Amino acid sequence: MKQWLQSLVLFILPVSLIFAEEEAKVEKEETYDIQTISRSFGHMVAGNIRNMSSDFDLHAVAGGIQDYLKGTPAPLDEGKCVQQISKIQEQSFKKQADANLAAAETFLTENRKKPNMVILEEGKLQYSVLQTGKGAEVVEHSKPVIRYKGTFLDGKVFGQSEEEPIELDSTVPGFSKGLIGMKEGEKRQLFIHPELAFGSSGFLPPNSLVSFEIEVVKADSPKEEPKDEPADDEAAEEAPSETNSAK
Repeated sequence: MKQWLQSLVLFILPVSLIFAEEEAKVEKEETYDIQTISRSFGHMVAGNIRNMSSDFDLHAVAGGIQDYLKGTPAPLDEGKCVQQISKIQEQSFKKQADANLAAAETFLTENRKKPNMVILEEGKLQYSVLQTGKGAEVVEHSKPVIRYKGTFLDGKVFGQSEEEPIELDSTVPGFSKGLIGMKEGEKRQLFIHPELAFGSSGFLPPNSLVSFEIEVVKADSPKEEPKDEPADDEAAEEAPSETNSAK
């Protein structure tokens, strides 16, 4: 009997230690530093404010938060504040769009002077061949399979993909025009004026010049045949009836 109790204790003790360790891990995972989280949250708020407009005075914003906590009335009511913010955003958007457009046109003017630069549309669309290809060519209204990487003037990447089929009729004009005539295996670097790219709409900075490094994997991808839908009477025969389901 004594030996059995000793064996039971020896078995329970390691198990208890395991559970104690697991509970300690859970408690450790649940602990947090509110100061660190609060400061990180402040970074997020500041980033969102900067994205709204670079004209905001973040020190004044912080002062407004302090005033609110003290119970001090705001200098503007909420409705007027929202109206003024909208005006600031519109002004900031126009300023950025004008600056980006000027930068795009300056770049294309200088870029066209580079050797081996091909001008597809004066002041709007240019490309250079990075690698020659062989075989079939991309034609209008096709759906080539490509690899691409899209960048801004500063080299920041905004999109890329591996072996993606692209419908030329469903993309921006500069992209589709730059692809037409490319052979399988060919690589090009496209430089597209915002008027032939995304303009001032969409999620990209307004009037951004965009550049694409493109490689054609296949000049065209097989057309997807529409699937024939079964007739109503056939569908009714295939669908299980309530009687059959009950069985």
